[in-house]
Amino acid sequence: MTYDAIVLAGGAAQRLGGADKPGLSVGGRTLLDRVLDSCADADRTVVVGGRRATARPVTWAQEDPPGGGPLAALHAGLRRTTAEQVVVLSADLPFLDAPTVHALLAGPGAEGTLLRDPAGRDQPLVAAYRAEPLRRELALLATEHGTLYGLPLRALTAELDLARLDAAPLASFDCDTWDDVAAARARIREHGTVLDEWITTVKNELGIDLDVDTKALLDLARDAAHGVARPAAPLTTFLVGYAAARAEATGADPAEAVAEACRKAAGLALRWAAEAEPGPGTTSEGRPAEGGGGSG
Repeated sequence: MTYDAIVLAGGAAQRLGGADKPGLSVGGRTLLDRVLDSCADADRTVVVGGRRATARPVTWAQEDPPGGGPLAALHAGLRRTTAEQVVVLSADLPFLDAPTVHALLAGPGAEGTLLRDPAGRDQPLVAAYRAEPLRRELALLATEHGTLYGLPLRALTAELDLARLDAAPLASFDCDTWDDVAAARARIREHGTVLDEWITTVKNELGIDLDVDTKALLDLARDAAHGVARPAAPLTTFLVGYAAARAEATGADPAEAVAEACRKAAGLALRWAAEAEPGPGTTSEGRPAEGGGGSG
């Protein structure tokens, strides 16, 4: 689907003591970069706020004067977009993902669909809007009030025909306080999800779009560590990745290339291990044991 994204990355972050909230790190990546990952397939991404380093290119915008609040920032971002649909996101959502963004874009609202958090609260800064109604209502509000500066978001959303999408437990989690940041950093390291979070983060950091069979790679690492030597595990998985990349360069499917390289390397590790296991009547070096296996 075709859409533009507007990410609001301004604000005073008063409850964070004025810290640069979009630049805070969760799981080794900034909050802003995590949000940008969720809308990576947007035709154009406009970030409204002060310029800062980002992992992918974006278009920058700024409300005039700065600090005018979310409606003024939204208007500044909307002026840089051309798509019929726009996703509007705040820059402090560490667990927002692409499936949630796509679900919002596919939502049933005539003029947009916004996320509703588990407590039943509307989240107008995690939403997809039709661009034309959004421009219309912003223009009417500016005419009525003489400015968009300081106006609340509900002044806009109350005038739009919006549907609601119930959020997954963490999709709407935002970082407004240091306790929120600490909770996000702890959640990302929870035992049941830490590997998935880590793999996703590494793929984003390296610009890799690949479904990783984590179990196959872990099984391979185990076989290499036990059958050869512990340092063989990371070295073997690196070589598997390299071999898969070479296969992809010749036209192979990336996921199948990884699976095939894992299969070959795992088989080799098992054969290597088998040679170290003494068979009946042999020593650990494979020589016949004394008094056994000789010819009479």
